[in-house]
Amino acid sequence: MVGEDEKRSVFGDQAGSVELLWGGRERPSRGPRPALSLERITRTAIALADAGGLGAVSMQRVAGELDFTKMSLYRYVPGKNELVALMIDRGMGEPPQLPEGWRNGLRAWAETLTAVYHRHPWLLGAATGPRVMGPNELGWTEAAVAALADTGLSGGEQLDAVVVVSGHVRALAQVSASMGLGSARATEPEQVMSAALNELLVGRADRYPAVAAALAATEADVAERDRADEFGLERILDGLEAYMGGGSR
Repeated sequence: MVGEDEKRSVFGDQAGSVELLWGGRERPSRGPRPALSLERITRTAIALADAGGLGAVSMQRVAGELDFTKMSLYRYVPGKNELVALMIDRGMGEPPQLPEGWRNGLRAWAETLTAVYHRHPWLLGAATGPRVMGPNELGWTEAAVAALADTGLSGGEQLDAVVVVSGHVRALAQVSASMGLGSARATEPEQVMSAALNELLVGRADRYPAVAAALAATEADVAERDRADEFGLERILDGLEAYMGGGSR
């Protein structure tokens, strides 16, 4: 069993996030009922990030939105890093209930994750680098790995497969966000990219004939538009199925 000293050495300066995410730390129950809560603080911070990105979130700004002093927040959250950890886990929400079959399950998982990133684009920048995963986020990994449990893949391969699917979803979500954070066009990145490429190719199509031809074919076939997410995901799933031996197990 891992002792307390070993835990501290593993999590280092992220121990505060571990306590908040996994220990259920709240203000002590003694005295008057608190007017603040971790839930209220986190929801307020998420609303700020949804409206203006992660840069719009600060302890001072959150305190102001709640009509409390910044020092009041420190009784609940040690600092912004810990607050962001709470935001990520609440922003992710509870993992989805997946349909039967590993392929249907991973497809539904990816589609639901895509919707989360469109709803909270700031998650793309926040959920990077060394950090502590919260119960919800780890639950998402659990759901995806569980979908692969009876496929014959080893434990390491199951985890790697989830990383590949997650990476594809993140990459497409980042493209969408870069083309219009929170706007309607963020859900149709290929149309925006095609328009930009078509403009660049005016008078230059002879230098880039393959790109010009592909764009022309896409414009002519509506069914071919805005399918990067679906196309990439299905090819990943095809690859996994082939690796498993050619059968849906």
